[in-house]
Amino acid sequence: MAKRERAFGNARQLPSGRWQVRYWGPDGQRHTAPHTFAKEKDANRWLRLKEAEVARGEWISPDQAKITVKEWGERWLTSVSPTLKPKTRASYASLLRTLIEPRFGKMEVGHVRPITISEWVASMTKRGLSASRVRQAYRLMSQIMAAAVHNEMIKASPCRGVRLPRMPETEPHILTEHEVKALIAAMRSPHDLIVQLLAYGGLRIGEAFALRRRHVDLDKGRLLVAESLAEIAGKHVFDTPKSHQKREIVLPAFVVTNLKARLSKLPDDPDALLFTGRTGKPLHYNAWRRWHFDPAVEDAKLKDVTPHDLRATHATWVADRHGVMAAARRLGHSNASVTTRHYARAVEGRDKEVAEALDVQAGHGERSAEPQGTQGAREARRRFSWPSNRPLTSNGSG
Repeated sequence: MAKRERAFGNARQLPSGRWQVRYWGPDGQRHTAPHTFAKEKDANRWLRLKEAEVARGEWISPDQAKITVKEWGERWLTSVSPTLKPKTRASYASLLRTLIEPRFGKMEVGHVRPITISEWVASMTKRGLSASRVRQAYRLMSQIMAAAVHNEMIKASPCRGVRLPRMPETEPHILTEHEVKALIAAMRSPHDLIVQLLAYGGLRIGEAFALRRRHVDLDKGRLLVAESLAEIAGKHVFDTPKSHQKREIVLPAFVVTNLKARLSKLPDDPDALLFTGRTGKPLHYNAWRRWHFDPAVEDAKLKDVTPHDLRATHATWVADRHGVMAAARRLGHSNASVTTRHYARAVEGRDKEVAEALDVQAGHGERSAEPQGTQGAREARRRFSWPSNRPLTSNGSG
């Protein structure tokens, strides 16, 4: 006797008059549609679509999506933690605990919809959270839901078509050489050397705080940027630089001279930090700003200057004289677009110089009466030297 093939599924009418659909999944289990239908034809249509989905190999077990967002988020974070920097890991854990779990923690992954995400984003904005914080929370939720799609728990991420608050357009304060010198002069030793490393080496403040004796090569005038110091819940954490890549930087001779003087006062231990607090422990950023940097900014008659502005200033100086690629390399950017988007800014007056040069090239302007070769040498000196006291534009941030 031939074996009768089991039907894929069926629709039955409930006492309420609505129609319920059940079907056999590829996992050999019987599943029920997530909702009932008012009409039999609608129930059968849903059943046919589900059968076609199974035939195409696109079926996802509804049981997979029954895990809560809290459970899945924590599982995902545990799985990616080994690849994250400590500060990023702590930030993700904080966003999960304070912004994602209070809204979605008890909700099943499969029940989260785009409208729910949109309402959540709107509620955070209404509560007064900064655009940056809202976007960080949304990006993390997007990663968690994308992982759910990748693991065949849901078909598509609900994090789509959501309008996010715009980030305020801020520009870094690009300092002139005169302003940098005034700031350095207003700082006590050895903190003035930190400012020199930011302005003339392009270091991040965490990279400067993490410098050790073994990172300095006085003979070659080079600095190895191999570590960065971060603070997590008030505790210091040494890690690789932000880009995860070490880089070497050749420093101006006067900075090397100052580094040599600093090293002469330190122990011979190659792991000795160049800069520490009074107790010999690593510097705390907020305390350093409060007791050293900010007072010096005020004494130098400057306004709205941050340590990050010095890095942007360095990027602008280098990009103007040696090109964006040189600036990107010194800052440790693998992509020069990051340098131009967040750091380097056009120097005031350059557009006029370009127009004048084009006028000369076309034969309409007046060429310099200097002997041949002199003008080129002067231009070379301008391009391959550190900035003079000529003002630079102050239209930058980041």
